[in-house]
Amino acid sequence: MALFGSLGEKLNHVFSKITKRGTLTELEIKNAMREIKLVLLEADVNYLVVKDFVNKVSEKAMGERVMKSLTPGQQIVKIVNEELCELMGSTNAKLAVASKPPTVIMMCGLQGAGKTTMCGKLAKLLKKQGKKPMLVACDIYRPAAISQLKTVGKSVDVEVYDEGTNKPHKTAVNAIKYADKKGYDTVIIDTAGRLQINEELMDELLDIKKAVNPTEILLTVDSMIGQESVNVATTFNEKLDISGVILTKLDGDTRGGAALSIKAVTGKPIKFCGVGEKMDDIEPFHPDRMASRILDMGDVLSLIEKAQQNITEEEAKKLEKKFRENDFTLDDYLVQFENLKKMGSISDILSMIPGANKLKLNANAVDENQLAKNKSIILSMTKKERQNPDILKGSHKRRIASGSGTSIQDVNILLKQFNQSKEMMKQFKNKKGGFRMPF
Repeated sequence: MALFGSLGEKLNHVFSKITKRGTLTELEIKNAMREIKLVLLEADVNYLVVKDFVNKVSEKAMGERVMKSLTPGQQIVKIVNEELCELMGSTNAKLAVASKPPTVIMMCGLQGAGKTTMCGKLAKLLKKQGKKPMLVACDIYRPAAISQLKTVGKSVDVEVYDEGTNKPHKTAVNAIKYADKKGYDTVIIDTAGRLQINEELMDELLDIKKAVNPTEILLTVDSMIGQESVNVATTFNEKLDISGVILTKLDGDTRGGAALSIKAVTGKPIKFCGVGEKMDDIEPFHPDRMASRILDMGDVLSLIEKAQQNITEEEAKKLEKKFRENDFTLDDYLVQFENLKKMGSISDILSMIPGANKLKLNANAVDENQLAKNKSIILSMTKKERQNPDILKGSHKRRIASGSGTSIQDVNILLKQFNQSKEMMKQFKNKKGGFRMPF
């Protein structure tokens, strides 16, 4: 399941035409480049960015090393992957840390981009990293903005500082003094947004910037508005000299234009991305991993990190042993459902598995509601049936469906998913035939 849905699928369709050939002519490469250009433009990537990208890929693809290669098509895919990575910033841009605490992070963005929620997500992520963050309410205009930030703060167990309708820059200054006194090492300031950029908004943000000299100025951008998000980022950067961008709603129906254009147009890195509605659904932005996910090459490193955060080493070793000894049962499958729920969106997890899109898993496999149904089905089986589902016949399935309030078709879907999961895990076997878990 490629990230940015249609973008990944269309690029892979172009690649499928050239990777099957043993040799490539100059005309075939030019045709492929023209198709890639159209795919990127349809994904709402900035025109100048697309033009520069295609020129770079074309120049390398026409090189002698590629043309005379035994696998020219695969070489071109490799070049596209490398250039996508370069386009988005090459490496993960980490948050700057103040030489003397507290580190001050000023969050800005238009209304509706998810800025206030992202303040909470970032605070929770920093807490996991051992930091002691505090939130500051400096949006005094939007109805219930302060209340919303307090609700967000409570959900992640982080204190929220506010001074009601006091001038935002004065509140920010006092908040930093308070944070220093209370031992908070990170201050995250939630500023006011507008439905559109205007001079009043920028003046207020500049006042806050001058008053507190923030370590980071992070712009929250809704990735679903495509090219407009790049225009927003450009304007904020010209006025405030932002230090980085946070892309929200990357789990939605995003065409990819924002992720592929912002760094090239503004020169400022994407530092984080929002991948869901839960407070844990925030990830550091890794250009190389994102490029691989777009091209359906997977993102095993992020998968490993998610697993390490939610699955103990003992659980992982136990599961590894079961797969090695071919002793993986539906009871174990049920445990994995629970672990997957901890790791976040199932569709997001699948996007990290190399080639998952090509497996064409049943749509139910990524339906969050299906997890609860599958759990009921497994719990309606006898212990013997869970340990050896191959013994299940029509009469067994009717009884299980009745007991779980589902249908025989649902039972069959679960069993199919179970067998597909076992097949998928075979990719983690090493060359010597041993088993290596991804986490």
